[in-house]
Amino acid sequence: MEKIPMTRAGFDLLDEELRELRSVDRPAVIRAIAEAREHGDLSENAEYHAAREKQSFVEGRIKELEGIISRAEVIDPSKFSGSVKFGATVTLLDEDTEEERTYQIVGEAEADLERGLLNMRSPLARALIGKEEGDSVEVVTPGGGKSYEIISIRFI
Repeated sequence: MEKIPMTRAGFDLLDEELRELRSVDRPAVIRAIAEAREHGDLSENAEYHAAREKQSFVEGRIKELEGIISRAEVIDPSKFSGSVKFGATVTLLDEDTEEERTYQIVGEAEADLERGLLNMRSPLARALIGKEEGDSVEVVTPGGGKSYEIISIRFI
């Protein structure tokens, strides 16, 4: 089984989601199914079918999270320094728009671009890995080519 690299914060978020699903969502769905059954004919009971669909989603997500957590390899980026690598928090300057953006390079399971968590397998992260402060990187994305300058690299 392949290990899944992730930060402590990412692991904790997934672990909390799993606890929430097990202790809150799963019992709520079970109650909803029981209540819907009391309404009689299940073949035409929309509440019952909605509750079963929700149960299917909850159980699927629980299994997915259990798999991810069991294979997780928690990496502490604060022990690193130097060039860009997993866990690095990188501030970039878009050379076209002069806009600064900061990303942390994280594992696939914890990536969330809106929160600045960049999937290590994304084109931008792959272009950044191994680079130093002051380096320029060219990234080919589905939206076209972009150029960035690395302003800072931190490991926090």
